[in-house]
Amino acid sequence: MQPTLITIGLLCLSNIFMTFAWYGHLRTLGTKPWIIAALVSWGIALFEYLLQVPANRIGYTVMNVGQLKILQEVITLSIFVPFSVWFLREPLKLDYLWAGLCLLGAVYFIFRSKF
Repeated sequence: MQPTLITIGLLCLSNIFMTFAWYGHLRTLGTKPWIIAALVSWGIALFEYLLQVPANRIGYTVMNVGQLKILQEVITLSIFVPFSVWFLREPLKLDYLWAGLCLLGAVYFIFRSKF
């Protein structure tokens, strides 16, 4: 499988763990002390790092650091928006669309030398 596809797949999986670690406690552990939420989040974040580190190492063989970062930001928004609507029950906002369009501009500028 291509390094780019492996990187994207691993970053998507790692981002799911990251999103739950960073924001999942807001709904599920809202009544618990913050230290409990932090410890649970750290436990979840371990799985994020177990996927993110290899993803970045593999991705770095075919992309530069700036490209990896912008790719991560696109994946983050792609995971976060459905998570916030589905899991956190936040309203879907038009601002997410505008943020996505700004990220498309970032993708263009960071990857234009490849194409």
